[in-house]
Parts: sequence; C-alpha cells; structure tokens
Amino acid sequence: MTSNPPDLRPDLAPKPTLAETPRSDQPTLGMVSLGCPKALVDSERILTRLRAEGYGISPDYAGADAVIVNTCGFLDSAKAESLDAIGEALKENGKVIVTGCLGAEPDYIREHHPRIHAVTGPHQYEQVLDAVHDAVPPAPDPFVDLLPATGVKLTPRHFSYLKISEGCNHKCKFCIIPDMRGKLASRPVHAVLREAEKLVEAGVREIMVISQDTSAYGLDRKYSTHPWKGEDVRSHIQDLARELGRLAPADELWVRMHYVYPYPHVRELIPLMADPDLALLPYLDIPFQHAHPDVLRRMARPAAAAKTLDEIQAWRATCPDITLRSTFIVGYPGETEAEFQHLLDWLDEAQLDRVGCFKYENVDGARSNDLPDHVPEAIKEERWERFMEKAQAISAAKLTTKVGSTCQVIVDDIDADGIATCRTKADAPEIDGNLFIDEGTDALSVGDLVTVEVDEASDYDLWGQIRR
Repeated sequence: MTSNPPDLRPDLAPKPTLAETPRSDQPTLGMVSLGCPKALVDSERILTRLRAEGYGISPDYAGADAVIVNTCGFLDSAKAESLDAIGEALKENGKVIVTGCLGAEPDYIREHHPRIHAVTGPHQYEQVLDAVHDAVPPAPDPFVDLLPATGVKLTPRHFSYLKISEGCNHKCKFCIIPDMRGKLASRPVHAVLREAEKLVEAGVREIMVISQDTSAYGLDRKYSTHPWKGEDVRSHIQDLARELGRLAPADELWVRMHYVYPYPHVRELIPLMADPDLALLPYLDIPFQHAHPDVLRRMARPAAAAKTLDEIQAWRATCPDITLRSTFIVGYPGETEAEFQHLLDWLDEAQLDRVGCFKYENVDGARSNDLPDHVPEAIKEERWERFMEKAQAISAAKLTTKVGSTCQVIVDDIDADGIATCRTKADAPEIDGNLFIDEGTDALSVGDLVTVEVDEASDYDLWGQIRR
C-alpha cells in the first residue's frame, strides 16, 4: 500500500507497517494512510477501534475484505495523490471506504471515483466504523482477539506520535485545515499524560508531540487543571512538556515537540529543554513559512520576523544545544525578488538547523487563490532551488562541527549488512537526517539508545562509531 511521496510534503508521517496474521475466519481490513503524522494518529485510532471489534488488519490489498483510505487534502498535489491511492485500492480490492481531510469533499471524490463504498470526513471515527460495519460485518472472538494496551500502532515499536489537540484557530490564507478540521480542540492534560505513560510502559523510547498548533494547547480549555500524580497540572504546553519529561529518565526516553508556533510563552519551554533531568529534547519544530513582513501579512500570519530573530537568539542563550527546524513557502502570490532575497538573508542570520521548503500551490477553498500577482512556476522552481542551496550549505556547515563530538542516538533500523540507521536528538524520523554506524553493530537492536562518536559528516547526515 502507498503513502505520499517524500517530496510532496515536508512533514510526512512514516509509511505504515502492519505485521499481523489474522485468524482464518476473521474479517480483515487494509489501511492506506496518507499525509502528515496527525493523520497517521487518526489511522491508528480507527484501526484500534476496529481491532477491538474483532477485525484483523491486512498489510496488502489481496488479504483485505475492504480497504480504508485515510486521505490528505492540504494541497492540490496531495489531493491528486489521494485520488490515485483511492483508484489503486478500487482496482486492487474493489471495496473502499474513504476518510480523512479530502473526505470533507465527498462530491469531489465521487466525481472521480463513483464506486467507493462510503466517504467520511476527518476524525469522524464513528462514521468510519458505521461504514466498515456496513461493508464488512464484524465477527469478534473474545477468546483470541487480544488488543495491546497501546492500541494499534502504525509506527515502529520504539517511537510513537502523541496528538494533543485537533483543529486550529489561525486563518492563514494558504491553508484550509481549519475548514476541514475545525477550531482548536485540546485533549485534557491527564488524558494525554495517561496515553503517554502507557506508551512508555509498552517500551516506546521516543514520543513526538503533534497537533495543528502545539503552542496553543489548552487555550480552548482556558488552561483548566486536572490532578496528575498528586499535583494539579494545567492543560498548558508548559505543564504538559514538564510532565512528559518526567515520565522516564532522560537517558531512556526522548520527548520531541512538533508544530510549535513561536508565541511569547514558548520561551518558557526552553529552560525545560535545557534541564538534563528531563526527557524533553532540545528540539523545536516551528512553521515560520516566510520571513518578510509583507509576505507574512499577505499570508495572514503575524509579521514579526525581526522579533523572531531576537527570540531565536534568546532560546540559544538559554539552551545552546537547541535544534531549530522549520518549513517555508516560496513563490507565494505577490512575492517579489526583493522579498525572496530578504528570506535568504534572514535564513543566513537565523542559521536554522533543519529546513524544509515547498513551492506555493493553490488549494481549492484557500483565500490565497484570489490574491493578485501569482508567481510563475519557473520562478517558483528557481527560488526553491536557491533556497535549498542556501539551506544545504547551512546544514553542511553545522554538521561539520559535530565531527569529533559524542552524542546519544536512537537505532531505527539495522540492515542485512549490519549497517545501523540511527538518529540524533536533532533528527525527527522521516523529515530530518540520519546517523549511520557501519561497524560493530552486532549487539545493537532497533530502539536502542546508544552513545556514538561522530567521525564523518555530509550535507544532511552523519556517520559514527559506538563509544565503548
């Protein structure tokens, strides 16, 4: 089964991996999960509910009685990929249930694929279950249908995504996520922490906190407090980050923050990241999108690029080891050469550690479609190449300084030749770089946290040796 190609979005979820053998008389379902990690969590929740009802999970089309396609609708190219995935599932299986972001446009989907069994929108879990029951009636066997405490996971066993909220209150002109997923809806802090605790108990070594706007967590709940381990804890990102960091020793667990918008209170997270006793990684994934104030205003995002540079400087003063990653849009409607050059100059000054970039695309329903002075595709491509050249040079220079240093890494894979693919604390799976160990890996296992000495660097990746 498929997922969106890595060059489509800078923040893709890993490809789902399903390893399960259904019993002979068990109804089975396949899942195609497209888009970002937030959609992957939705897929996990759907499969967990179905697994609890006695359904088996098939890793291929042929072994499934029906297929659920969890779609992405963020960009027109993502919509096209979703339609292709639906078409492939129809061809290979024939009985298809569509859900996810593109499911908010059922007429659009049925126009292209009238034979689909049902369409539901994003995070409409009950409707998905109803559609599955209609397509493939359940046949549970409570004596053999056992469900792991953590539910069904589509990520490797050693890391997991933890979704803390749904929706978004921003009204960025290029984005239709609030139209599809609604306004901010935060989970109670004790529910988030209980889920995280179960993950740690099940052996997860890395928890990645995700949402549409992680910094705004709890705002809709007025930062209400809930009891947790004898203390009152607020539904606030600072309290949540602190308590997540206490779930296990810092040398046994990594907690990574994604989609953190640079509100002023984010500066309160940085001392927690600098605390060696907390498992909270010194890593911030911040969607800056652009740096020129006029472009940011046209995007309907706060135009505070200069203040952002001040914030970055203050973060690094508090936590010198902090890794900053971000994504940017080039070729936004009206972007001039001077505005683009301003972005490159800002990047030079900001010296971000990890950078992704994509070319602006129209999205049906986005207000940016109606802006004047759309940038020609050839200019978008040229600016994207210049941006990535700049980002690559910054990355290469920063990684070169790592040679000779020691760091902790997490092992993601060990191939048949004994080469271990690992990540440092500065690298999130799928979107950042890797550290490779090509000798002495016999005693390693996937999920291990080990200390290595870095002996080589490239533009995006590192090589190292296990420190004995």
